[in-house]
Amino acid sequence: MASSYSPRKKPSMKRRSLHEEIAEHLRSMIIEGELPEGERIDESALCELLEISRTPLREALKVLHSEGLVTIEPNRGARVSTLTEEEFAELFELISGLERTAAELAAQRATDSDLKKLAQMQSRMEKYFSSGDRHNYFQLNQDIHRLIVAMSGNETLRTLHEQLLMRASRGRYMAIGTEHRWEESVQEHQDLLDALRAHDSAKAGAILLEHVRHTGDSAVDALKVGKAG
Repeated sequence: MASSYSPRKKPSMKRRSLHEEIAEHLRSMIIEGELPEGERIDESALCELLEISRTPLREALKVLHSEGLVTIEPNRGARVSTLTEEEFAELFELISGLERTAAELAAQRATDSDLKKLAQMQSRMEKYFSSGDRHNYFQLNQDIHRLIVAMSGNETLRTLHEQLLMRASRGRYMAIGTEHRWEESVQEHQDLLDALRAHDSAKAGAILLEHVRHTGDSAVDALKVGKAG
């Protein structure tokens, strides 16, 4: 049977273990909709596509299961997880609160080196936006949110945020599906950077809270449109 998956470049297997590289590859396929929500994962097709055996693939699926992106059903294989509109809304509601706290703390604790790195990432992200490169824009956007949380200096917050960020990743990607929201998001990031540079905790927290809420609203709207279609 011919594979239903579109060909992608085989991931590089140099720096990390094989199953970690495979997990990253499948994660992108899920986030960008190449593996749709609710779809059964065809292990044979993926093994053929990536030129791998089932053992590292199944290890990768366990990683994605722990992140909430895949559901493994006993004796029935794995499926791409599905989130309802209500679950999406609750998830982004929680993330917005965490990131608000992170931004408030980051405004107090960020070093000059942290802010310089964030500014460089912002510049790169704007270039991806200008060129319409959603894939690299999204990956960098995720890293920017991670950096801001890391700048808070709160390890417990960082660990919890990472777990939720992965579950919300598909929604975050869907949220930049419209040009208006994408452009709006870039500006919100710049406003946040300015507030962090000014060490204005209240303003930084408020900006990031609203930014994540806007993203959540856009994700829910995109999910509704997808179901209607």
